[in-house]
Amino acid sequence: MVFAAKLHIFRRMGKVTTSFFGLLCIFLSKSEQKRWTKYAKRLSLQTVNINNSLLRILFAATWICASNHMMNARTTKWLIAAESPQTRVMMRGDTIDITTPAGLTLWYNQLLTAPCTIHYRACVVVGNGATDRLSDLNCFWMANTMLPEGRFVDNYRLRCYYLGYGGNHNTTTRFRRYTADSLAVNDIAHRPPVLVEYTDSTHLLLPNHWYDIHITVASDGHTTYTIDGETLVDYHDPTPLHKGYFGLRTTWSHIRMTGFTITSAH
Repeated sequence: MVFAAKLHIFRRMGKVTTSFFGLLCIFLSKSEQKRWTKYAKRLSLQTVNINNSLLRILFAATWICASNHMMNARTTKWLIAAESPQTRVMMRGDTIDITTPAGLTLWYNQLLTAPCTIHYRACVVVGNGATDRLSDLNCFWMANTMLPEGRFVDNYRLRCYYLGYGGNHNTTTRFRRYTADSLAVNDIAHRPPVLVEYTDSTHLLLPNHWYDIHITVASDGHTTYTIDGETLVDYHDPTPLHKGYFGLRTTWSHIRMTGFTITSAH
């Protein structure tokens, strides 16, 4: 039986306890259990009224778990951080299919070390689906941690590189280097500057087009982002990020990704 990685929580329940959170953790390795349990305690999940925030937290703590055609939590390397419990992530062959009405980061749960190359193909699906919107084929790389929140502004707490391709309703493509400034979550003045920006149609999304994406990270802080053979980002970081995580990022969209590989010189 195929089933989606959703949390069917009835508001009439009124509250949840850490025992429920513990059930979610059975799909995590020991190291991830410690990380997510620590996060739960910090948010005082012992007894909390059910609301949208809690749904996001619990869903974010849930591994993609299913049988047959969906990703199995014990054998995959992906972790969902979703803003909405209506998010659906499925595996068809080697293709990950994401439909989400709100923010989502799909974290690759394996620490990357420079020098390395990240390669994948991705497509923004535009058809008749409820979340089919041409926008936001984004990604983080070399992130210092994997945040469980799906809300975008929470990611300003990361130290990483970020490329938003076709963001802002497919009007901008931008590159930033995040500095883990927690004040940036609520204060625009603290947010990292745009280092590279494109607004012409050539560098914005096409519907249902499969993009070929290569990201490189060198030991000396040189990182590149190349899409369909064109290098959009060629950045030399004065304070290099040598280790970190990759996350595919989007919001209110339908995205497919396939052929994900990491190549390391180590």
